[in-house]
Amino acid sequence: MAADRVSKRHAQHSIHQTHMRKIVCAWTGILLGCLMANAQPKPIYQDASLPIEKRVEDALARMTVEEKIQLIHANGGYCSGGVPRLGIPGNFPTDGPVGLRPEMYWSGWTQAGMSTDSCTAFPALVCLAATWNPAMGKLFGHAYSEEALYRNKNIILGPGVNIFRTPMNGRNFEYMGEDPYLASRMAVAYIQGVQDNHVAACVKHFAVNNQETNRYSINTLVDERTLHELYLPAFKAAVQEGKVWAVMGAYNQYNGQHCCHNEYLLNDILRKQWQFDGVVISDFGGTHSTQEAIFNGLDMEFGTRLGSIEAFDNYYLAHPYLQLIREGKVGTKELDEKVRRVLRMMFRTCLSPNRPWGSQASVSHIAASRHIAEEGIVLLQNQRHLLPLQLEKAKHILVVGENAIKKMTGQGGSSETKAKYEVTPLEGLKARLGNRAMLTYCNGYASNAKPEKADSLREEAVAAARKADIVIFVGGLNKNPHQDCEGTDRESYDLPYQQNELIEALATANPNMVAVMVAGNAYAMPWVKKVPAIVQAWYGGMEGGHAIAAVLAGDVNPSGKLPFTFPLAIEDNGAHTLGEFPGDGKTIRYNEGIFVGYRWAEKHRIKPLFAFGHGLSYTHFQYGKIILDKQTIRGDEQLKVSLLLTNKGSREGAEVVQLYIRDEACSVPRPVKELKRFHKVKLAPGESQCLTFEISKEDLSYYDTSIHGWKAEPGKFQVLVGSASDDIRSSAPFVWEE
Repeated sequence: MAADRVSKRHAQHSIHQTHMRKIVCAWTGILLGCLMANAQPKPIYQDASLPIEKRVEDALARMTVEEKIQLIHANGGYCSGGVPRLGIPGNFPTDGPVGLRPEMYWSGWTQAGMSTDSCTAFPALVCLAATWNPAMGKLFGHAYSEEALYRNKNIILGPGVNIFRTPMNGRNFEYMGEDPYLASRMAVAYIQGVQDNHVAACVKHFAVNNQETNRYSINTLVDERTLHELYLPAFKAAVQEGKVWAVMGAYNQYNGQHCCHNEYLLNDILRKQWQFDGVVISDFGGTHSTQEAIFNGLDMEFGTRLGSIEAFDNYYLAHPYLQLIREGKVGTKELDEKVRRVLRMMFRTCLSPNRPWGSQASVSHIAASRHIAEEGIVLLQNQRHLLPLQLEKAKHILVVGENAIKKMTGQGGSSETKAKYEVTPLEGLKARLGNRAMLTYCNGYASNAKPEKADSLREEAVAAARKADIVIFVGGLNKNPHQDCEGTDRESYDLPYQQNELIEALATANPNMVAVMVAGNAYAMPWVKKVPAIVQAWYGGMEGGHAIAAVLAGDVNPSGKLPFTFPLAIEDNGAHTLGEFPGDGKTIRYNEGIFVGYRWAEKHRIKPLFAFGHGLSYTHFQYGKIILDKQTIRGDEQLKVSLLLTNKGSREGAEVVQLYIRDEACSVPRPVKELKRFHKVKLAPGESQCLTFEISKEDLSYYDTSIHGWKAEPGKFQVLVGSASDDIRSSAPFVWEE
């Protein structure tokens, strides 16, 4: 056994030496290239004053076939090869959507144990979406990209914009909700914030990647209209409005072909229809064929095999591709196109002279993380005005629940970070309350408790609840497998670890109870009528505990809105009603079509637990009557919609005004209403503001499969404006004519 360990150490040392030699050679080549450039006139590709396309063509013309191949596949876990002879570095992507992933050993997924990779952990993207504020998206992207610059990462593998089809998807917390318009607006802002700093955003996972079960092989069958109306709009907006520089393919298949080299998705839609000029990157291990990767739009391959130089050299787009070229079985036209796109992305990022310096875990980044967490928190219920806490009356506060002390930033798959620190909810409450009240804590439940232990934990918490002035329960989900976690889907819509029984018992013992739920998905609440105050706090990143305390204490007036529907029961979700989740192991059919989330609930007149767009405030907003600038619009005319919003309460607050459109009569089934505009506005007590929205023909259109494009049918429509999808305050009819 000792000899085996010595042999293993020698092998690891040899691999490490090989990798170090490779790094030294690469940097030597880069330095030589720079010295040569200084000794003679600059080659065109090194002249930053010239247009990028000229530089791309010049660099391409100087490269050998072997050097081109080096540029399009990984040569480490999170890096791809460069061209040292020409001074062209490699590319360095980073997971994930919410902050830099810890540095890994070059050959695998094991953390390298560095002392310099502690970063800012931002809130989960579902929390960002819950802000309903694109300014927060831009703040998020800008701060995150500065951290990427500090660690020399030129590609951020995010944002994720896959639509919430079901609350059972273990990766929903990484995405931006169930509505394509909301996800589009938030994603575009995030991308702009990232790319303003000359770091490439990589929108993912393209496309129809809505479950983790059998994610590497499942064949997703979606009709053309549903694909274009629901699952593609956020990607389209990322490309055409956000001008995103990279797109990541999905693991699953779409209509029988893997998404990372799917001809229809990548060539027909992404390249031809949307005119995407950036890089398509495979999800890690998502490439399955050299031939399909060559011809069906994939540019860079990552994660196929790990462990050695030989493993990386045998990627589908590495030696197998080179061998086909040498044998004359394929040409170099497709290779040149791939390299053009990679070089274009590099001249925009790591080879840009305008690339700024970065910083990591700075004061401004930490402040941004907290601001986003605070603004994303959703006040779901507040009976008897239990919140904000009346600290002068609450002398004894009991905090119950494992999530009050559980740290979440280092888990969840690609969303793991090595946060500089993490403030738990209990720590946040202690810091905020200080000596104002006696604060005690009971576990109440534990994720690893046996039944008899679970009973004793519950009994202890209930006994303590009877003696407290107020009980703050902090529970929900966590990032363990089969909860909010990459790689697995949830197995139950109920809360885990017997939390429902605990919450019921606590509410019976003490009616002054607040439930603070840390989760990235919807879940059942059989206790909803017994708990007066419910707060959806998401995964708030490193400052999440402070953000929760600020909202509970009233320092921050909650303004978040739900980016997805909370069904009362899982059977109220279309994918589960129709029996199509998670599929038969080979295929999954999206039989509910365009009717996902609030669209499904409203079509079937199902009352949700909490509706899409729902979120309360500590103040009250009055909506004025809608005013239209005309009753009939024709062709490409704009319809102006105006209304007055007034803060009728006694404290400053922010409201998200949501505008929906209803098609009164159409030749194809359409949702009862669809979100088309929203605006978040902050008002002082008594302050009013007139809001104006513009609606166009595009907002009235549906995807017509007979013409493979968008179509508006002349007729009657309605504008509906409100505080949530089920809380419409004003409406007005209008007519659109061809």
